[in-house]
Amino acid sequence: MRLAINAIAEELRRLKATGVGRVSVSQEGLDSLRRSVAARGHPAAGEPAEAPLRPPVVVLPRGDKQARWDALRAQVLEDPVCRSKVRPGKKVVLGVGSLDAAIMFVGEAPGAEEEVQGEPFVGPAGQLLTRMIVGMGLSRGDVYIGNIMNWRPDLPAGPGGVQVGNRPPTEREMAHCLPYLRAQVEIVDPRLVVALGATAAKGLLGHKAFGALGEVRGRWHDFEGRPLMVTYHPSYILRNPTNRSKRLIWEDLLKVMERANIPVSEKQRGFFQQ
Repeated sequence: MRLAINAIAEELRRLKATGVGRVSVSQEGLDSLRRSVAARGHPAAGEPAEAPLRPPVVVLPRGDKQARWDALRAQVLEDPVCRSKVRPGKKVVLGVGSLDAAIMFVGEAPGAEEEVQGEPFVGPAGQLLTRMIVGMGLSRGDVYIGNIMNWRPDLPAGPGGVQVGNRPPTEREMAHCLPYLRAQVEIVDPRLVVALGATAAKGLLGHKAFGALGEVRGRWHDFEGRPLMVTYHPSYILRNPTNRSKRLIWEDLLKVMERANIPVSEKQRGFFQQ
């Protein structure tokens, strides 16, 4: 429970840093949180901190990319920690796309739609990401799309056992899944990586690398010896559907296209200008 509360606080701080001044919370969500707190009670004085997760050791077999990815997928699906974090009827999620992709997009964690389908970025934010990729002159199948996390970070479930809302993963949770992300980078061997949002950026650059996303957004960094571009998560546009917010992300994607030697037309350069 403490993990969930800390994660909620972290998400509120993240939203504040991006300019969000008010957050709506349903009465159902508040009631669910109150029930969970009441059921757990207050922690006893001196209660020990939750034991750290032990990050998995990933040893990829020899073979072609598909064989190596299949072996990685099997390990992720059988990971006891990942399996224990997934609610009944939901799925562990691994990245999808071309194993020969030049561009790899990395988000933070699966959401409600993703844990049902077992595929990253299939909900509203994922549909928007797909349109961005098409705007770049590519298809979803031309790139590789993954997440830091392989499971949906939990929140107290409401009536019927259904989780309402999402929270960013904690540093402890990301530390467990990062070896799997690094293995995907090793297999795909993209020319460059795009971090979508503050949580993904902190997972790749380190939690102490920056405070607000604006400090690192739109600039090139390094991850595993590859160029890393940091931009906003597509959900930022869903919360702020203005030409200005769309243009901010698009300017970052133009830099990605130029770095990846993807032709940029004058029409593309003019997208979302005021």
